[in-house]
Amino acid sequence: MRNPRARQRALVIGAIPEPPRDGEDPLAELKELLRTAGVATAGEMIQVRAEPDPNRYFGRGKLAELKAEAKRVGANLIACDDELAPRQERNLESELEMPVIDRTAIILDIFADHAHSAEGKLQVELAQLEYNLARMRGLWTHLERLGGGIGTRGPGESQIETDRRLARDRITQLRRRLKRLERGRRTMRARREAAPIPRIALAGYTNAGKSTLLNALTGAEVGVGSRLFHTLDPTTRAYEYEGRRYLVTDTVGFIRKLPHQLVEAFKATLEETRLADLILHVVDASEPEERRAGTIAAVDQVLEEIGADEAPRLLVFNKLDLLDEDERRRLLVGRRDVVGTSAATGEGLDELRARIAREFERTLEPMDLLIPYEEGSRLAELHELAGDLEREERPDGVLVHARVPAVLAHRFSEFAVNGAEGRD
Repeated sequence: MRNPRARQRALVIGAIPEPPRDGEDPLAELKELLRTAGVATAGEMIQVRAEPDPNRYFGRGKLAELKAEAKRVGANLIACDDELAPRQERNLESELEMPVIDRTAIILDIFADHAHSAEGKLQVELAQLEYNLARMRGLWTHLERLGGGIGTRGPGESQIETDRRLARDRITQLRRRLKRLERGRRTMRARREAAPIPRIALAGYTNAGKSTLLNALTGAEVGVGSRLFHTLDPTTRAYEYEGRRYLVTDTVGFIRKLPHQLVEAFKATLEETRLADLILHVVDASEPEERRAGTIAAVDQVLEEIGADEAPRLLVFNKLDLLDEDERRRLLVGRRDVVGTSAATGEGLDELRARIAREFERTLEPMDLLIPYEEGSRLAELHELAGDLEREERPDGVLVHARVPAVLAHRFSEFAVNGAEGRD
């Protein structure tokens, strides 16, 4: 069965404060979103103005031009690069006599298509309901009639009010279910923290290659693709390096103007990023410099919004295989805060693993411990926690010299011995 969206041809529009620079396409991301949603781009139009018109998005004169252009290119849909107020959407549809969809609705549609876990589907449905609630009068005016039947006699209740009430009830129900799922996730998170393994979160602009990097680092087989938001539900995998185990979580990609509803709905999922011991901010190194700076800023803004801006962070410039030698030098030489990789070819992965290990080394505290033989489980825990360690069998137990995360050193303080004694 053919995808009905494949037959849609959109004319993309945007209001921007200043003319685009040479070679800049201010609507490039919107076109990519439409491609991901299965909608063809028939044409485009921008209007340079300080702010969009509060009633029609474009000015009246530009609207007449837009209507003629839509007819000329055979568009049957208008796609706007901003989130439209309900009145803007209604007025545009009325004047242009065709459906109008905004950036937020497109992203919500893609998220609905890509959510596979039960929680992801609930989060998307919640975001869609909250987005549509304010638009119900404009979208469903044909339903404004009195309801009939048992329980609605007398003054009655208009259908649109019924629909709004049902939507609000469903929103309340979804929030309750998501809260229950969040409690379950907190329990799982507590278990992970009880057996403290370094936790790494992959954050970055969508399509930066995070899923490919997760696969390359951990040997996982997470699906990857060249479309926006190919990965929506978070995935956690593990790898070992120099005797220590690391957990890596790939989360939803960020974009410019990420709708507020999605940031709110996915806060629980994005919390994995906030609670990570280290965030790898993955960047597409093959992008033009100006666009790359914009994507980095967009990710930083979302990290700040979810409270993850203070977490330790390492920039990873991915897709080095798409650059020539001169471009690589310009990008990486003298940058100690950056690691260059190609997840596709494996280049730079050893350096990245070593750099991650060094970041965690800074948090380790040296300890000399004498662990009695009957405390074998504590010794096993220490092995998992500290990775490689020095040990010596003694009559009264195992003498261990290990480097332990400072925040967990208190868990082994009862076995601590004098450093000098431990080395006699």
